[in-house]
Amino acid sequence: MPDQQLPPDHEPPSVQERLYPGLTCFCCGHANPKGLHLRSYQDGDAVVGTFRPWPEHDNGAGFLNGGVIATVLDCHSFAAVMVEADRQGWEPLGGAPLPFVTAGIELRYLRPTPLYEPSGLWARLRSASADEVVAEAEVRWDGKPRAAAVTTWRRWRPR
Repeated sequence: MPDQQLPPDHEPPSVQERLYPGLTCFCCGHANPKGLHLRSYQDGDAVVGTFRPWPEHDNGAGFLNGGVIATVLDCHSFAAVMVEADRQGWEPLGGAPLPFVTAGIELRYLRPTPLYEPSGLWARLRSASADEVVAEAEVRWDGKPRAAAVTTWRRWRPR
């Protein structure tokens, strides 16, 4: 089902396709044939996108599963982090595949998110340094935030 997120031919490559096309992450990795293939696009100081849930993402009550929401917000906020890392020239260190890794996520579920309709995604940075980046992200539907997260990303320093 990943192909349901493929953009029309006229859309530019997403942040994921442009900055980390070989990543196999389940949510944002386009090299994972069974993944969600999330696509995020720069929009001013934010990144935006659309998430189209699969029927398998059901929480058992006909809404989007909370764990799926957490995964999507984590990976969508990572797109904002990677845009900044690319802009700043913060390359991966010491053989790490990526410059940053999730260090924490604070998540609030604000209202149910529909399972059978696309939801909007939004993220932007709160702060950024070469060692730590903090982003905020939301899932939005019907003009209202459905879930909001603050994600913290730390520099990946392989040992």
